[in-house]
Amino acid sequence: MGRTPRDVTDTELAILQQLWDHGARTIRQLTDALYPTGGQAQYATVQKLLDRLAEKGHVRRDRSGSAHVFSAAVGREELIGRRLRDVAEKLCGGSLTPLLTHLVKTRKLSDQERQDLRDLIDKQDSPEG
Repeated sequence: MGRTPRDVTDTELAILQQLWDHGARTIRQLTDALYPTGGQAQYATVQKLLDRLAEKGHVRRDRSGSAHVFSAAVGREELIGRRLRDVAEKLCGGSLTPLLTHLVKTRKLSDQERQDLRDLIDKQDSPEG
């Protein structure tokens, strides 16, 4: 199964996580965070990954300063939703039920996680849901 053009690799995801967690960053800041002992090769790798993410529409580049600054153009929740819908489509015929059931059965949920799920289901059942 090939990747869709807008799909994100694990390495690209690491960059997005940095941008989501820390806000806009330069290539140098991202390289230092991802490859603390890295050099010019790692800087070039991060630059190429940012170019790919920009082509996919996942990051924005601000060229107004001396160093280009990158920020996430896609939110974490949006990307999670897109990837989970893709998994459900590929593995479960589009149904989320087997996917959600498996996740709940194979991992012990905290009290807070269980309450959050109950609240979400209650919200879905309400007329305003």
